[in-house]
Amino acid sequence: MPPAISILLPAYNAAATLDACLRSVTRQSERDWECVFVDDGSADDTLGRARAFARREPRLVVVAAPHGGIVAALEVGLARCQGDLVARMDADDLMHRDRLRAQWRLLDTRPETAAVGCQVRLFPRAALRDGRRAYERWLNAIGTPDAMRAEAYVECPIAHPALMIRRAILTALGYRDRGWPEDYDLLLRLLATGAALASVARRLLLWHDDPGRLSRRDPRYDLDRFTARKAAFLAAGVLATTDRCPLGLR
Repeated sequence: MPPAISILLPAYNAAATLDACLRSVTRQSERDWECVFVDDGSADDTLGRARAFARREPRLVVVAAPHGGIVAALEVGLARCQGDLVARMDADDLMHRDRLRAQWRLLDTRPETAAVGCQVRLFPRAALRDGRRAYERWLNAIGTPDAMRAEAYVECPIAHPALMIRRAILTALGYRDRGWPEDYDLLLRLLATGAALASVARRLLLWHDDPGRLSRRDPRYDLDRFTARKAAFLAAGVLATTDRCPLGLR
């Protein structure tokens, strides 16, 4: 029987953090899961560490892919997912032991909801600047479907590694590489369908704030690319199809 939840975990050169990440996955209070790990052609020992871990944990599915970037790795992994729900995770982050159970419960009790997030805690704390702390507070204050829609044109209202989404919906939309953040692109397209998003009001993800992480060094995550993504949706008339207009534009 397929698992209820597939954890989708792509990684590139993550040998230093992978073991801790996978340990947090295996300690989940909800046990009905698989973890689909995709090595994106790492040059370090990421793949070797994943395979060693899989020998001890049969729910870990290890996929070796040529280096193609985050979107390609996500698509490869999504094709291997069997669960009705897909939970995103990154190899340098840590799950609270109740993350999967709490997010599944919220989706189960709200069948109209397509995807959920959770509150996050950035780490390490000592190096966090005021701007990152303000961003954390903003993100954690967004919980209801109305708030998700209202804040969507400020920034991505769910941290990608905190996302749990119904697999049928994610498969229908897919991940795309259009030169801007794939997670923001996905959520804006999801909202454009009229879908409801929500968030568990608990800090269930330790989100690694590493200056070297992809979102800090890849030009697709620069401010102008976020702006381009918003402009593309506004130009397509997406806001006209929604009940609310977050920025007061019609």
